Amino acid sequence: MMLAGLMKKESILIDNIPGILLGEKSDRIYLYVHGQGGNKEEAVRFAQIADPKGWQVLGIDLPEHGERKDTAKLYPWEVIPELNKAAEYLAGNWSNVAIRANSIGAWFSMLAFSRKHLEKCLFVSPVLDMERLITDMMKWSLVTEEQLQIKKEIPTDFGQTLSWDYLCYVRQHPVTEWNIPTEILYAGNDNMIQKETVTAFAAKFHCNLTVMENGEHWFHTAEQLQVLNDWEQRMA
Repeated sequence: MMLAGLMKKESILIDNIPGILLGEKSDRIYLYVHGQGGNKEEAVRFAQIADPKGWQVLGIDLPEHGERKDTAKLYPWEVIPELNKAAEYLAGNWSNVAIRANSIGAWFSMLAFSRKHLEKCLFVSPVLDMERLITDMMKWSLVTEEQLQIKKEIPTDFGQTLSWDYLCYVRQHPVTEWNIPTEILYAGNDNMIQKETVTAFAAKFHCNLTVMENGEHWFHTAEQLQVLNDWEQRMA
């Protein structure tokens, strides 16, 4: 494995989106889409695996994350146009494009790339049914649809703010097609994503599913990171 300090790195801007381009020049590239609380630098660890396999990796900072200093928010109606800009940049510079995405980054990726040509996708702890996740959070917080429609936004005890506009957007933009070869890594102890949601999605769209039964939504312990690393080595 190449040491991170020896890997070729280049800071770039796609419009106002900070990015980091990693690895030796190639005609193949992964777009790394982080989840909530992440940043483009997460792509460095994955690039240590992808670069020796002949793939460059581009990590970008989504709104409200990393080096972003603008006023953009992590709302799908703001994120999707940005991912479309990234897609145009990738299509103009590489002939083979793939996605590596975490959590909500997978959902954003599906909305942005469902009708674009991709070689493959690697999803880790992916949000695959955002409506289900939002309605689950409403149940956890004892919030009804009527209350949310009236108040528009309701903060929760677990740090998320429920949004009526967000829920409406999700219902207006369902993921109805996904024909891209996709590998999914899911954690059996994921407290956000129901296993039946993942298995149903994998069956419907013919994805390969790997489950770490004692893993969590955020792969962060030494054991979890080893499973993640081994999975990426096989799939990248």
